[in-house]
Amino acid sequence: MKLLLASQSPRRKELLSSLGFEFEVVKIDCEEILPEYIKIEEAAAYLSELKADAFRGLTNDEVLLTADTVVAIDNQVLGKPKDEADAFNMLRSLSGKIHQVYTGITIKTANKTFTETDVADVALDDISDDEINYYIQKYKPFDKAGSYGIQEWLGMAKISKMTGSFYTIMGLPTHLVYKILKETSMI
Repeated sequence: MKLLLASQSPRRKELLSSLGFEFEVVKIDCEEILPEYIKIEEAAAYLSELKADAFRGLTNDEVLLTADTVVAIDNQVLGKPKDEADAFNMLRSLSGKIHQVYTGITIKTANKTFTETDVADVALDDISDDEINYYIQKYKPFDKAGSYGIQEWLGMAKISKMTGSFYTIMGLPTHLVYKILKETSMI
């Protein structure tokens, strides 16, 4: 079976490669819009399945992997920021609080689909406005849910505690990907 990764994320590419899988990166054009009725804990899986369903032409010898990550706080989903002001507001809302990071994955063949979500709780120390501005200017977190990457300065300097998988927070619950691919003998 040939593994296809439908993600442009350099972090997902790095993590899947580090798991020992060979894969080809494919592009999916999909409008990622959450319905208003969706529960927060279902949002990442919904978006992951949406991407998988948008992929056309999956052959019998291919396995498609899609993923999506959302950050949630105070019953609100934080996706990728639209601009600097949006990133600033997201980080301000996360400052000094515990939030959740959900990453959903979908693994699809021509005749089967597996979707799972993993969640991690993340505690961030207080972040000053100067620190937020420094982070946004230096790291440009516009491709990251919640406006931050755990592997970057903000994660290193301000995450005081987490419960769950580091890799889920990074954007790919590697333990679930490995388990599903191996248990289903897809790869």
